[in-house]
Amino acid sequence: MARMKAVQVRKPGGSFELVERNIPDPARGQVRIKVEACGICHSDVLVKEGLWPGIQYPRVPGHEIAGRIDAVGADVTNWQAGQRVGVGWHGGHCFTCEFCRRGDFILCRNEKITAIHFDGGYQEYVIAPAEAVAAIPDDLPAAEAAPLMCAGITVFNSLAPAIWSRFKVSADLVISVFNMPGKWDTVLSRSGADRTKTRSPANSEPLFTLTRRPEIPLRPSKNWVAPA
Repeated sequence: MARMKAVQVRKPGGSFELVERNIPDPARGQVRIKVEACGICHSDVLVKEGLWPGIQYPRVPGHEIAGRIDAVGADVTNWQAGQRVGVGWHGGHCFTCEFCRRGDFILCRNEKITAIHFDGGYQEYVIAPAEAVAAIPDDLPAAEAAPLMCAGITVFNSLAPAIWSRFKVSADLVISVFNMPGKWDTVLSRSGADRTKTRSPANSEPLFTLTRRPEIPLRPSKNWVAPA
């Protein structure tokens, strides 16, 4: 059987170990990803030190994964080998609990967490549930894409609704967060007056577009409506 390198933690509080493992095959509903890059997050300490209850060891940390699908398991129809993808903290959901039924998958009562419930990205190949996978543009370098799977999406998901909400987040504030050297372009608005709008009607175009070089849109769905 083909082999791969992995960095694992053998026990809570143990050292990182570089080991060889068999390359795993994806089961039903799973995909196998050839890892191109994996970011290092502070939350990896949960695995390293055993701070999350119920972790089974040895465990491979890493939940900021960018790579390319290498193989798909049975019943996986929305992904295929060769696609560039990423996996973040959210490692899967059940589709059946009350939160899943209303689309709040991140609140799933049976949520899986990457590197907590299954091995993460500190290895050459990773197995992940198909529903935990997100597409990555082919021209986005893996080293830049990987941190977006956790740190990037955390900031974006916090900030984007606020732009549309009654809290009147200003363009200047948004620029100060996203205009990191070499990473992000500025936030654009249709007009200066739009910066003071507190909400957007349904089906309207976004007031602000967060973009990265080259033009890769990162914005809420146009059907997103601010809470009353």
